[in-house]
Formats: sequence, structure tokens, C-alpha cells
Amino acid sequence: MLDGNPGSGRCVRLDPNALPLHFLARDASADGATREVELHRERVVMRRSLSGMRMALNMPLTAFRGIALTLSHEGLSVVLAHRDPALALPLAAFREAEAAYAEWHDWGRALALPLLVEDARGLRDAFPKLGELAIGRVRPRRRRRSPLKQRRPSIVLRRRMGRALSTMPVHRDEREIIARN
Repeated sequence: MLDGNPGSGRCVRLDPNALPLHFLARDASADGATREVELHRERVVMRRSLSGMRMALNMPLTAFRGIALTLSHEGLSVVLAHRDPALALPLAAFREAEAAYAEWHDWGRALALPLLVEDARGLRDAFPKLGELAIGRVRPRRRRRSPLKQRRPSIVLRRRMGRALSTMPVHRDEREIIARN
């Protein structure tokens, strides 16, 4: 869990819009059972002491798998997931599913990492993908390659709306001056 500004009793969270962040996280193998974490948009620095020896791990964000939504006995957690579970970083803990879901999306957007879900089989992508390409709903085809395009003039789509004749000024009883040289 996080040791930081707990806010209300219902959730513990770090703000994804306030990067870079500096916080303490639990680490069972470290001296004092805590590690110091600096989280930036492009890297993570973890400092801890192990058997009296101080160490710092400076890792790029690309070393992490993504932002995982995990279910525990305390509720839902948003975690910065690493291939090594000992290096995973908890970002937020919630009791309400709606708040956890929104925070999960915010962290994914802020760090530009894929969204992951933890289930019985382990971590997996939250949304279907084909390689690096996310698969979504089918979009309607554009008109330019449609068979109906030949039957409809496309210039109509580009024309501006005309002004109504009733709003145009009418000049009556005026002499027109024409310069003739």
C-alpha cells in the first residue's frame, strides 16, 4: 500500500496529473520495509536499503508492462506492473469500482502505457489487440470509396450556406456612379 497523503478513508491515491511524484511504498525485502520512489513521465527511480547497503534503480517506463487493475481483499488497486512482481508499484487503492476504473484510465493516459487486468491466469491486456494495434468497434466507411459516391455530387458537401435575400441590404433611389475614362 502507499504511505503518503491518504485523503479520505475510502481511498489512497497518487495524482497522475501531478508528475513527477515522490512517495514511499512498501517493500517486504528492504530494510524498514519501505522504498523511496520517484515517478516521472519517462522514468522511475526506486531507492531502498537492503542489508544496510543503499541502492537505487533507475528504470525507463518502457521496462514496465503497463497499468494493472488488481483485485485484493482490501478492494481494487491500480498498480504500475513490472515483469518482476517485486518491482511493481502501487499507485492507488479503492473500495469503489467506479473510482478505481476512472483512476486506472487516468494513469494509463498520463504514462502512455497499456491497460492491464489481473485475473486467475495473471496479467493480460484489458482490451483486445492484434500485435500493437488495438482492436475496436468497426467505423463506418468514408464516402470517398463508397459505391454511392458516383451518384451524389460531392461539391454540395463543400459549399457554404448562402445568405437569405431578406437580410441583404436594398439600396433604392440612389444614383450609380460609374467612372469612365
